Amino acid sequence: MAKSKLLFFLLIVVVGCNNQPSQKNSLADKPYVVMLSMDGFRWDYPEKANTPNLDSIEKIGVRADASIPCFPTKTFPNHYSIATGLYPDNHGIIFNRFFATDLAKKYAVGNRVSVRDSSFYFGEPIWVTAEKQGVKSASYFWVGSEASHENIFPTYNYAYDESVSFERRLDGVINLLKLPEKERPHLIMWYIQEPDGIGHNVGPNGQETLHMISYLDSLVGVFYNKINELPFHHKINVIITSDHGMGEISKEKTLFLDEIIDTSWVQYIDGANPVYSIEAKNEFYDTLFKKLTHTAHVQTWRKKDVPERLHFGKSKRVKDFVVVADSSWSLLVSSGKKAYSGGTHGYDNSNKDMHAIFYAYGPAFKKNYKNKAINNIDIYPLICKILDIKPAKVDGTPEKTSHMLK
Repeated sequence: MAKSKLLFFLLIVVVGCNNQPSQKNSLADKPYVVMLSMDGFRWDYPEKANTPNLDSIEKIGVRADASIPCFPTKTFPNHYSIATGLYPDNHGIIFNRFFATDLAKKYAVGNRVSVRDSSFYFGEPIWVTAEKQGVKSASYFWVGSEASHENIFPTYNYAYDESVSFERRLDGVINLLKLPEKERPHLIMWYIQEPDGIGHNVGPNGQETLHMISYLDSLVGVFYNKINELPFHHKINVIITSDHGMGEISKEKTLFLDEIIDTSWVQYIDGANPVYSIEAKNEFYDTLFKKLTHTAHVQTWRKKDVPERLHFGKSKRVKDFVVVADSSWSLLVSSGKKAYSGGTHGYDNSNKDMHAIFYAYGPAFKKNYKNKAINNIDIYPLICKILDIKPAKVDGTPEKTSHMLK
């Protein structure tokens, strides 16, 4: 009798063990998301330049008509919107440079102290959402990842260093994917600062810009091939996108704020060509507004009157007036600065030149599928869906991206 009880007990243990998946098998079944952002890669660059690799990805995966950036269509606000699924109004990074009145501190992209100061950032970046739910993540230069969020960083995190070549970044990502399974991140976000730089210098239609597009496309091809060499490549989902596009400007279409208004009326000016947020000294509020609203080729709103479609103006960090130049016009703060031709961004996000690319392929995505334009705040819930993690409360929705998934 005792012997039969022992056998029965051992049988239960064996069956129970067989019903519990091992950690290794559980981890092996989890999908991967690798997202690359190429700064300032306009939605229609693949039609302007030779991009055989992006063209191939379109056939084996998904291409959206565009990824529509948030307003203002600047780099840091939009990279952090992609990361958090929130409008800049809600995540706090309203410009590349601004004075946060709630903190009495300045934020600037080139200031490493401010970039790493967690008090500037609101919301929950996707790498924090992942890490909280047991998914290892990596950031290779993504905006916001150098600051702590709830004392959480990506498992693998790299401080921005412009001198690191694009090829080294690519190899760095592949090396992360070659780590032993238990150490390997399942979410990787990496960043390249072109074609934004060259687009500013020569404009979106310059030959150097088109050459850069083709070079970046060749990197995408190398990346695609190296991903395919991995034994688990069939589990990797790749997203290729950007923060904003680029608009053509000429020095002949340039306005200077200090020629429109008396700068002694101003308390603060945040932003850069062609979009600003301006705080008036109390006694000059009406005078300043009147001058700005009577200026041709410039749109000015009181903070409370910014159109709802722009989702901008509720943040305490947005100043009295939001000012943006008309498309193709430059608005510089000081007439002491030289007008220039080339390209810029920051305009109203209804301007199609501001729209960015979105490509994706992998086991989660349909093949040869054309999707309508998405909002970049919709990328966060998309990644959560693929990784099967619960999203934080965000402004983005899964509806605009659900059709591209299998």
